[in-house]
This record gives sequence, C-alpha cells and structure tokens, in this order.
Amino acid sequence: MLTIERMNTFRGPAQILRDVSLTVGPGEAVCLVGRNGAGKTTTIDSIMGLLPLRSGRVAFRERDITRLPTHERALLGIGYAPEDCGIFPDLSVEENFQITAWLAKPGAAQGGAESADERIFSLFPEVKNFMTRRGLHLSGGQKRMVAIARAMTLSPSILLLDEPFEGLAPVVVTRLIEAVKTIKAMGISVLIAESNLINGTRVADRLYAIDRGEIIYSGLPRDVLVNEDVMRTIRG
Repeated sequence: MLTIERMNTFRGPAQILRDVSLTVGPGEAVCLVGRNGAGKTTTIDSIMGLLPLRSGRVAFRERDITRLPTHERALLGIGYAPEDCGIFPDLSVEENFQITAWLAKPGAAQGGAESADERIFSLFPEVKNFMTRRGLHLSGGQKRMVAIARAMTLSPSILLLDEPFEGLAPVVVTRLIEAVKTIKAMGISVLIAESNLINGTRVADRLYAIDRGEIIYSGLPRDVLVNEDVMRTIRG
C-alpha cells in the first residue's frame, strides 16, 4: 500500500531524516514510535508532500508519488490527520467537513453509495452532538475525532495519524484506539506516529522505532518490549 525508500529530509539547513525506509501493507496498522524530536512528524509530513525530500522515494500502491503535490496525494486516497488537528476554529464542525467535500473532485472518493456523513457517524456517533459547534469550542478529544473523521470523508485507502493520542485522558485514548481498530476492520491501512510505546502496541500489527531521524527497530510490537537497547532509547 505504502512504500518509503531511503528517505532523507531537511528542515532548513538541518537534516532530520536519514535513509528512512518503511512499508505499510493493505489493511495493516503500523506504528512509528519515538521520543519527541525523533523524526516522526517529519516522516509523516514527508509522506504527505508537506516537506520536500532531499533524496529517496515515496510510492503509493506501487505508483511513485515523490514529486506529487499534497492535495493530489489526498485525492489518490491518502488520508491525513495532523498533530494539531488542523481544525478551522471559526467554522462549525459541519463546515469543516464540507471543506473536504468542496475540495474533492467528482469520483475521487472510493466510498460508493455510502455518504460522507454515514461514514463519519458510523465511526464517531458522538460527532452528531456537536456538528454545529465551532472548532474553537471543541475539547482536545473532540478535535481529534473531527480531524480523523474529516480525513475519512474522502474514503482513503490509507490513513496517516500524527500523535492522535497525545495529551488525552486514558478513556479518550481508549475510545480513539477503538476507532482506529474499526478503521482497520474496514480494510483501510493505518500509519500512526506515536510517542507512547504502550499505546502503539495496543493497535499496531507492526512497529518501527525511530531515533535521531533513523529507523532503529522494525518488527512485531511484542518483540520491542524485550529489546533493552530500543526500550532505553525510546524512553530516553
């Protein structure tokens, strides 16, 4: 579904990613874990085309999208919920969803007859209760629900989630993890950037660990828990 090969990315003069390679298979949930500043968000931004690659390759469904603009990647079927949620504060939740519909080209979504509202409400029934509320007045957990639901309105084949559980109460984290599992059950692949290893192991089929812009581990979540070197690095 998604293949990243030897990706090198800079922010200004500083090199952040060094030969990062990873894959996400069809219907697979993959977690990229690491400390703050390790390169997780830069990886997600590079996949979405928000940052240019200095070298390397990004392929989606075996198509090279390395030079493709961000909006075209989204229309191909790559959903994205950023770390800051990206909710327009002065617009209602409903209007935030409508923006996605306006930007979508006819026939871009893969959802068939099912409407965007049906997809949203099947995933997050709670959203019905605050559709008219402005983004400014949403709680942290509500913003995350809206950000994920908005990414789902284009019926993506893969969903990129940047720190979806950061700063939330445990009960809200559990609710969002349930939602990610539901998304995966729909056959949608998921790539999650996450600082909390335990949260990552709760949802991931496979796990990558990143530190100082380099992948230091790739394998099953249960195996990383007994790898002392990787655990020490992740915990700082």
